[in-house]
Amino acid sequence: MNIPNRIQIDDLSAMEVADIASLPVEQLIALQGEIAERLTITKLMKDRFDSALECRFSLQAREVRAALGKDTGTVRFNEGLAQVVADLPKKVAWDQSQLSQLVERMKAEGDDPAEYVDITIKVSERKYAAWPSHIRSAFEGARTVRVGKASYQLSLNDEVQS
Repeated sequence: MNIPNRIQIDDLSAMEVADIASLPVEQLIALQGEIAERLTITKLMKDRFDSALECRFSLQAREVRAALGKDTGTVRFNEGLAQVVADLPKKVAWDQSQLSQLVERMKAEGDDPAEYVDITIKVSERKYAAWPSHIRSAFEGARTVRVGKASYQLSLNDEVQS
């Protein structure tokens, strides 16, 4: 698409949001496509760079963690003039079915499970929408709807593309 006096991506940082919003829709479409392409390329570069850092520093990080008696977490060590901060986060998953059984057992034994576990009850929106109205109305007071960030995807109309 050839647009005369077209704004370039790098020009956007110096522009006010209102000025960007007032650009012709054809320019917005072109910019949106170029930004998406840059994001994809940047993500690929970041993944490749992160892999290189993992390749270079993982052995040292593992050795430092072992010396500290840690399997996960953050460790620091020096490499030449730089300090490397290597983080290996711990990701724990709990079996919900087993937790429910344990909570019920605690209740039966007279213990208060709230002293030991956080209990969260969730309702999927799809299930909620399928409930009969009398059940939905009983739950409405416990339901809050928030909105996320709006997104917009632009494309040229078929008649414009011809």
